[in-house]
This record gives sequence, C-alpha cells and structure tokens, in this order.
Amino acid sequence: MSPGSRRANYNLEGVSVKMFLRGRPITMYVPSGLGPYGGLRAELPPERLQLDWVYGYRGRDSRSNLHVLASGELVYFIACVVVLLHVPLRRQRHYLRHSDCVRCLAVHPDRLRVATGQAAGVDKDGKPLQPVVHIWDSATLLTLQQIGLGSFERGVGSLAFSTADLGAHLCVVDDSNEHMMSVWDCARGTKLAEVKSTNESVLSVEFNPQDSGSIITSGKSHVYFWTWSGAALTKKQGIFGKYKKPKFIQCFVFDAAGDVLTGDSEGNILTWTRAAGPAGKGGKETYQIGQQRRAHEGSIFALCRRRDGTVLSGGGKDRRVLSWSPELLLLQEAELPERFGAVRTIAEGPGEELLVGTTRNALLRGTLADGFTPIVQGHTDEVWGLATHPSRCLFLTCGHDRQLCLWDGQEHALAWSLALEDTGLCADFHPGGQVVVVGLLTGRWLVLDTETQQPLAGGSDGNEQLSVVRFSPDGSFLAIGSHDNVIYIYSVAEGGRKYTRFGRCTGHSSFITHLDWSKDGHFVMSNSGDYEILYWDVAGGCKLLRNRFESRDREWASYTCVLGFHVFGVWPDGSDGTDINSLCRSHHERLVAVADDFCKVHLFQYPCARPKAPSHVYGGHGSHVTNVRFTHDDGHLVSLGGKDTGVFQWRVLGGPPVPAGGAAEPR
Repeated sequence: MSPGSRRANYNLEGVSVKMFLRGRPITMYVPSGLGPYGGLRAELPPERLQLDWVYGYRGRDSRSNLHVLASGELVYFIACVVVLLHVPLRRQRHYLRHSDCVRCLAVHPDRLRVATGQAAGVDKDGKPLQPVVHIWDSATLLTLQQIGLGSFERGVGSLAFSTADLGAHLCVVDDSNEHMMSVWDCARGTKLAEVKSTNESVLSVEFNPQDSGSIITSGKSHVYFWTWSGAALTKKQGIFGKYKKPKFIQCFVFDAAGDVLTGDSEGNILTWTRAAGPAGKGGKETYQIGQQRRAHEGSIFALCRRRDGTVLSGGGKDRRVLSWSPELLLLQEAELPERFGAVRTIAEGPGEELLVGTTRNALLRGTLADGFTPIVQGHTDEVWGLATHPSRCLFLTCGHDRQLCLWDGQEHALAWSLALEDTGLCADFHPGGQVVVVGLLTGRWLVLDTETQQPLAGGSDGNEQLSVVRFSPDGSFLAIGSHDNVIYIYSVAEGGRKYTRFGRCTGHSSFITHLDWSKDGHFVMSNSGDYEILYWDVAGGCKLLRNRFESRDREWASYTCVLGFHVFGVWPDGSDGTDINSLCRSHHERLVAVADDFCKVHLFQYPCARPKAPSHVYGGHGSHVTNVRFTHDDGHLVSLGGKDTGVFQWRVLGGPPVPAGGAAEPR
C-alpha cells in the first residue's frame, strides 16, 4: 500500500478499525453495542446548509469593487462570494457561481447586470482551473453568460462595460505576463478583439463613456489610450513630458468635458485633455496633460465623479476623502479613522451619502460633513481561532491580524473588536458565557471579560504556539494544547476569573492539534501532528491512559478531534493527514461539520464511521477552511476561510432537501 493512501479495515471481532494516514496505521476501538463492523450506515444527513451571512470585504488588495445597484443594494466581494447587501433591511444575498476568488467587478449601465472575474485557482488534485468572467442578473442571481473560459491566464485582473452603446461590450484584462486585453460581445459571449497590453501590472480599465471605440488602461508606470475598431486594438502612450512620471497610476475617471483625470502614487491628480493634430502616426498623442493638482500625501487609490459633476479622491497614506470642483478646486474633505485603514474605493449612495471601501477590509458610509461609520467590517489577515457562545448567537474569531472579534450572529454585526498583543490562534468560552480564553502564537494565553473586554487572568506555557484551549463542561478546568507536545491543565474558580496550574499531560510525540473533554469533565481525548489519539485521566492526576480500548465507550461533551472512531469516515481517500483542518459535532449529536484544505465545508451524518461516507459539500471560501463551529442551538454553523479572511455564517436547514448552493457529493 502506498504511503498517503487511506483505507479502513475492521478486524474480525469488530473490536477495532484501522485507518492509514501517510502509511501510518491509526487504530480506533469500536464502542460496545455497535456489533461487528460498527453497525453504522453511511448516509447523507437530511439537514443542509444555506449561506446566511458573510462577514468581511476584500479591500486590502483589490479596487473598484463596491457599487450601488438599481435595487439600492451594495455589491462587493470576498473570497468566491459576491455579496449583495441591503443596508436598511440588513439583508444579504449571495452570488455563488465562482469556483475561485473573485478579483474584480463591474456593473452594467442598467445597474442590474453585473460582471465578475475570478482567479485561476487549482482543484483538489492540484490541477489548474481556468479563470472566467460571469455576467449575471442581480435580481434573480442567474448567470446570463460565461465569458472567456480558456482565454485568460492566471486570473481576471480588471474589466469594464461599455456605456456609450448601452453596455453591449465588455473589456477584460487578464493577469498573464502580457496582460492580455480583450473586447467581448456581452450578448453572444464572443471575443471581438485581443491584444497584448503591457508587461507591467494593469490596475484599471474603462471605456470612454461617450465613445465605445475609446478605452483607457492604467497601472504601473503607464496610462494607455486605446482605439478599438473591429478586431484591432491600437494604443497610444500617455506622455508625461515635463511632469514627473509616477510609479503607479492607480485610478482614473472621465470628467463631464470628456477629459481624463488620473490619480497616481505621487498623490497628484493629472488632467489629460484631447490634443488636436493630424491623425496617423505622425500626429500628436491622443491626450496631453493640461494640469496637475497636488491632492494627497502618498497614493491616490480612488477617484469618483459624482452626479453633480464634482470629483472625489481617496488617499492611501493620509486616509482622506477630498471633494473637488470640476475645475479641481478643493471644496471639502474628511479623514477616515485610523483603524479602518486607507481609502480603497468610493461609490455614491443616495443623496449626499458616500460609501467607502478601505484597505483594512471595512465598508463605511457617511458624508464629508458628518464623517463615516462602518457597515461592514472584517479581519485583515489569516483567521484561525473560532469559538461559539454557550447560550447566545455570538461567536469569537481571532487570527494573524492580532484582532479578537466578537460577532453577533442575530444582528449580523461586529459587537466589538480588540487588539491582541500577538497573533490569536484559538479561543473558547467559559460555560458561563461571561469569560473567554484566547491562545496566542507566543505560548501566552489571556482571559477576558466578554462584556467589558477587560483582562481577568493569563499565563504562559512554553514558548511555542498554542493550538487549542478548551474549558471542561462545568468550567472547573481549562486544557491548553501547545506545539511543545504538552497539554497544560488549570483548575478554574470564581466563574472563570481565577486559574491555578493543576498539571501537565505529557506523552504526545508531536504538537497538540485538537482536544475534547468527556461529559463528566474527568477525561480528555487529544490528537497530535503525527496522528496520535491519546486519552488522559485529568481528575486522577493528568495520567496517560495506556489502554485505549477502555476509553471506547466514553461519552464526549464535544467532538472536535479530527481523528477518532466516530469521525474517521470524513477523511477522503488518499489523504495525507492535513486535508482536514477542523471538525465539529452538533450539540444534538446528529451532524458533523468539516473544514477541509480545498476551500470546502462538508456536512456529514454523525457518527461518521464508514469509509467514503457521503457529505453535502459547500463552496464559497477561497482558501483552506481553518475552522468550523455550530452555534449553541445548532441553528447556524460558522466557518473561517483562512487566508481569504472570510467569516461565513450558514443556516442549518432541516427536513427535505432545499437548494442551498451546495451539492451532495458521495465520495
């Protein structure tokens, strides 16, 4: 048998089952009463998941990704999901047809149709997936056209609808070395023209609103003025002449006169006017610089022309939004609070209202006069830690951005966030719900009051990262699993406010990955990086139970260990042992949710003790899914998208199957 393959064999007496990860045998003992071969069927659970809410926004590295639709909904994206948010109703809808991270977005002149382009990505076997553009109807969420399958390399970097011909055409620039630029017929999905644009990065593309034969692209060290005719795309380079050539031209906008305003990395707005002169190669450049306006300290990331003809500019370093007259005289300004980061994109809302996307993955709304408040907030770096409240629809997340966030799943809002001293990797609520413990990368752990966010206690165990912290069911013990191979046990008093070192569980030969308490709070089951399953008598002095057979009938208060008889059926064939990052049993003990390394969330029946058990499979994340947890009443499941920074809240639907954006997949 080849290493890396995975199979399961029941022994003849039905006493144990053996599975292999990386060629390493893992023996699990069958609970008594199940009879030979475990006596368990492998069936799909009747419950399904439906995406309920997505917390977060991709502002840190994408631009022009926030628009207002005719319905009044905001449209933006994070991971593989395009979110349609109705702010007054606090309602989200989701376009879920992308197979990898969405990178760019354009809205049709009818403000109903939307085009979104995605990265290439890879499937679970490591084979590259082809990037594509979807044109879809924002009212029905139905895909109208798939454009460019097989035409784009690496991903779709930027795109734009034409406006002079009422959105009949779409221009796309891909992320290949040559940044291939193509023009497509939206109705037919056919390519009309294609050309290599530049070896430098392209950051934005737009059609001239008055002339669909005129297209502009900008990016690193360039602005190009393109003429499109039939199958030909020809370019003229913007000449800077006496003006300093900026490193990046981040954005541009057309003014009412048809001139072009560019925002650059020097903080300047340049006005490019059409130059007169004879046509042909000997003629002057299409556009020349008419004026330069110093606007921001550092880069200008966004320009937006308002309905009244004024122009807004958004700054990086200075975090300011400025309003300019059509002649570029400064009218008004506002500065964003530092915690939200720099201005990434600006959109016009109803009346005077503005919508601003920021580099710290927040969406703000407000006015220049009254300032801005957040309507969407999210993590800004890889997120790993997750804990759900024992009696309310609240949950905590933490990650590499050193933020600890408490989310209200009922209100769909961030209740509070707190800056940690270091990366937070794991968390757990005390059973009373008033206290939370957070484990850090440094080996330190903190205990906080969830109401006041004040620190109550803390400690340091070893100098390696902590991967799991778990309170016992009655809250009288805390177990801390470390990368130094040790589980540290503390006795807990005063409702989670006082901690005393009780003992150490030593015996694992690799770092601790997962652990669970028994229902009576006396024992712990743990998994480690080398796929061991060990059992500990905590109450009896943190002793390792060498006879694992005797633990086969023990009942567990939670089931988050990824290795164990009750869950071995969730492992895919050929797994290398890192394919499953997290799993969680529901409180009613009928379901097990799984977070895998291939951007998917699975829902299995529990117990799941048959090889190749079938599951409902749900996409939407654009990165390895790092954690899953059911809420206290099993009404929702929360999943974390690792590097995509997305926090997804799924509604658990029972009874007959309903469309939920996921497919049942026997494996």
